[in-house]
Formats: sequence, structure tokens, C-alpha cells
Amino acid sequence: MTANDYLQIGIYLVVLLLLIKPMGSYMAQVFADEPNRITRIGAGFERLLYRLCGIDAREDMGWKTYAIAMLLFNVCGMVLVYAFQRLQGHLPLNPQHFPALSPDLSINTAISFVSNTNWQAYSGESAMSYLTQMAALAVQNFLSAATGIAVAIAVIRGFARKTVKGIGNFWVDLTRTTLYLLLPISFVLALLLVSQGVIQNFKAYVDVPVVQTSTYANPVTDATGNAVKDASGNAVTKPAPLTTETLPMGPAASQIAIKMLGTNGGGFFGANSAHPYENPTPLSNFLEMLAILLIPGGLCLTFGEMVGDKRQGWAILATMLVIFIPLTLGVTAAEQAGNPILHALPIDQHASALQSGGNMEGKETRFGIAASSLFTAITTAASCGAVNNMHDSLTPLGGLVPMWLMQLGEVIFGGVGSGFYGMLAFSVVAVFIAGLMVGRTPEYIGKKIEAYEMKMASLAVLIPCALVVICTAIAVMTPAATATVGNPGAHGFSEILYAVTSASNNNGSAFGGLSANIPFWNVMLSVCMFWSRYMLAIAMLAMAGSLAAKKHVPVSAGTLPTHTPLFVTLLTSVVIVVGALTFLPALALGPIAEYLMSVH
Repeated sequence: MTANDYLQIGIYLVVLLLLIKPMGSYMAQVFADEPNRITRIGAGFERLLYRLCGIDAREDMGWKTYAIAMLLFNVCGMVLVYAFQRLQGHLPLNPQHFPALSPDLSINTAISFVSNTNWQAYSGESAMSYLTQMAALAVQNFLSAATGIAVAIAVIRGFARKTVKGIGNFWVDLTRTTLYLLLPISFVLALLLVSQGVIQNFKAYVDVPVVQTSTYANPVTDATGNAVKDASGNAVTKPAPLTTETLPMGPAASQIAIKMLGTNGGGFFGANSAHPYENPTPLSNFLEMLAILLIPGGLCLTFGEMVGDKRQGWAILATMLVIFIPLTLGVTAAEQAGNPILHALPIDQHASALQSGGNMEGKETRFGIAASSLFTAITTAASCGAVNNMHDSLTPLGGLVPMWLMQLGEVIFGGVGSGFYGMLAFSVVAVFIAGLMVGRTPEYIGKKIEAYEMKMASLAVLIPCALVVICTAIAVMTPAATATVGNPGAHGFSEILYAVTSASNNNGSAFGGLSANIPFWNVMLSVCMFWSRYMLAIAMLAMAGSLAAKKHVPVSAGTLPTHTPLFVTLLTSVVIVVGALTFLPALALGPIAEYLMSVH
């Protein structure tokens, strides 16, 4: 690694830490039970919304009511997104006249965006109308993020409250998240991105002349539009001149802002944040990276303020950083070292026997290796899924890092809200293990952790793991799935493992060598995305309801301090051990095997 690598990573972490402290305090005020100067500003508008929607904002919901409201709201969102895709050919704001998407792709995309996964088996500029992008996908970028944050706040209330049945009001939490948090910050971020060159318009696509005319192989079709094939079954082509190139247009900046801030990740264009219209400059790249971790990091400190002990929030944030920083350095080092296969070839006679320029395949020159590697670690740590480089082109060990960050359960920052309550599940497991060691009932944040809480925490930890290993096994045994793999051997297995890991942990990024738009992948990944999002949320809400009803247990000599470096070490170990023991065999068949083959 170079000094430039360390400098870029260091500057990013310093700026992030400076921003998340005020962000955490701000969110604590937004979700406080008592009115304050922030909620008073929009109180009148809030009341109007509740009255129009028939919502009783004073209702303090039990966990079951909260979960039902959350599920109904999200299922309705899925239906609407599905309808937009199936009807877009008949709807306005479709200057390219894109037809309806297939039923299996439509349901996959609907579940993907509503569950905050944003897995995309399509290319935005060649499939989605402006209306679908705005009214369906961008709206769900806001609402799916707001749902995750609302559930996280409800879980925090479970620890903060004493001997009550309620954990808050889902509709109030959803409204306040959108009004006071996501909308204003997204508006400012969108303007900043526009200033850097991110497009925001409603123009039809523009044809521009190319600098140098060339030819390409144009497929020959019959009268019905089907490809003509020769006797060997190969497609017949004929040379055609290439004189113009089509530039896609659209309202991109408004969607890019919330895709980052809400850790959604779905790109307006197929190349995502590697596209110059989504991410044109190093400054826009830095702003997008900051936006990804801003709320997940801030929620740690919100937790500390709401439970009355800021040290608890800092302990969780420290755990995330202890895992995140070494893995970020690891992927950067792997990419700077270059492709192991090329080291023995006489193509780059560098003194260190490594590629002097590192592995630049699949990366944008305007970002380079350092910013690309940092973005890779951030987006897979945060359950965002946006990419500014091609993950399929990472070195074997470089590709292992984002894959393993997802397999840890997307709790190293994770999605907005969902990553934090996932880390709380690991915290409960950690204090339970510590309680077994000393032979007493474990406690966390003044609440006894008993059998019911452990069952719910265990479900939250194990469901994504089970989905990944089971669905990967199904995929590698299904001819329709393996036929879509672009590379043979260990890397092809990595492409399958990465796709299932991404869907089962609500990330959405992919190894680009997998052609996923077939019924098998659309259906199976939809199941993974739905179950991993909502089963975890329900389990954590159930745990929150149980904790809220409990009395506060005073700290005693036998209480394990959960704000110390010892607990940070214990929690870090639990997160890593679960990931290592569960996925080491699969990783050995994929990126580790690929690395070993490349160096011998």
C-alpha cells in the first residue's frame, strides 16, 4: 500500500467520525418521546398527515401491532412497485417507450427495492421509464430506509423503557424518519451532486456523433424479430457502421442521493456509481461514500443517548471500526498488489515483482485503486450495494473481503437501522456467552437476557447464514443456474456464492459475471431478500417487546461492563467467529481456491 492509500482512508474516517456524533444526537432528538425544538417545527404538518391517513399518533404499539403495521406497509409497497413495472408501457414519462418488464423480474425488483436490497437484474437505462424510476424505485429508497430506521428505534426503546408494553408507533417513526432525516439531507446531497455534474432532467436520450467512425457486428433478424442462425447454430451477423452513440438522460441526482443515504444502492444506470452521470468526480465519490455510513454510524450514538449511557453507543461503534478498518486495508492491499497470475509474466518489470500500477481492471481511472477499494469495503459493510468498480474484476483476496463483510451478517455498519439492530442481536449473544462463563444470568443495558431473548437473537443471527448456505447449494445443483455463470471453476462458484450472499443479507451488489435475469434467479433471490429482511425485523421487534416489559436491573459487582475494551473484544470475536465457522468451507471453494490456483 502507498501513502496515498493510507491518506485517503484516514481522511475519510476522520471526516466520518466528525459527522456521526452530531448526526447521532440529532436522531436522538427526532425520536425522543417528549416534544423538542426539532419535532415542534413540523408538528403541524405531522398532525395534518396523521389526520388525513386516519392515524392515532398517540397510540403506543405493542411489538405485534408494530410488526403487523410494518409488514402491511411494505407489502403494499411491493404491489405498487410491481404494478408500475408491469404498466410502464402505458404510463407517462417514458420517452424511450420502454415496454413492461416480465412478471418474474418485476416481482424480484419490487421485493428488492422494498426490502432495501436493491438487487438489480436489469440495466436501468435500457429497462425503466423515468416514472418508474421516480415514483416506484426512488420512493421505495426513502420508505425502505425509513422502515429499517423505525425498527431500529423500536428495538432501542425496548432497552430504554421499563415495565411497559409499547415500543412506539410505527407510523410516527416512519413519518419522522422521512420528514426530519431522509428528505432534508437527500435534498442537500442531491444539489451537491448536481454541482459535480450528476444529471437531473427529463430529456429524451440524446444521440451524439462519435469521434471516430467504426463498425460492429450487427445480428441479423428475421421478419418476426428473432435472431437468424447458421447451420452450426451460431448467430448470423453483418458489419454495420457505428456513427453515433446514445447518451442516457433522466432525473438521476435525486435518486442517487437517497440510494446512498438510505444504503439502498440501486443505480439509475446499469454501471451504478461507476457511471460518470452518477458519480463524475472524486469529490462526488467522497460525498457518496460519506452518505453511505452517515446514518448507520450515527445510530450507534443515538442508541447511547436514548438508553442514557453514551459509552454503550461508542462501544458498538468501536466494534464496527475494529472489523471494518483491517478489512478495508486488506482489500486495498490486495488490489495494489495486482493480479497474481500476471506477476510471473514479463509484462511489467517492477522491482517488487508486482504490477506497478496494481489491479486496475474494472476500475475507473478517475478514482484509482484507493478510492475504489475504500468504496468496495464501505458499500458491502453498509448493506448499500452501490459500486464504483466491477467487483467481478477484483483479485481473489480482494473479492473475498466484500463477500465476507456481507457474510458477517451486514452488521459492520449495515443497512440504515437493520445493521444496527443486527449488531444488537450479536451483543445479546455476546453477553449471554459471558454470562455462561461466570455462571450468572446475563444482563445488557440493565435488562436480564433470558431464554426468549436468546431465541430471538439467535434467529436474527442464523437466518441469513442458513439462507446463504442452503440457497447456494440449491443453485450449484441446478443446471438453469449454473448455465448463467460467466466463468468456470472457483471464480464461477464465487459468482454464485456472492449473489446469494448479497440477496440474503440485503446488500444488492454482485459479481458481474452472473447473468441473473432468468426465472430461477429472480424467484430464489426474491425469497432470500424477503425472508432475510422481515424475519430478522420481526425477531428483533419481538425481543424489543419482551425487554420493554422488564424491570431495570441495577448494576452489581457481577455485572459485565458492556462499554469497555473487553466487551468490544468479546463482541468482535463473536461476530467474526460466527462468520468464519459458517462460511469458511464455502470461501475455501471460491476465492481462497482461486487465489491458491493463481499463485501456483
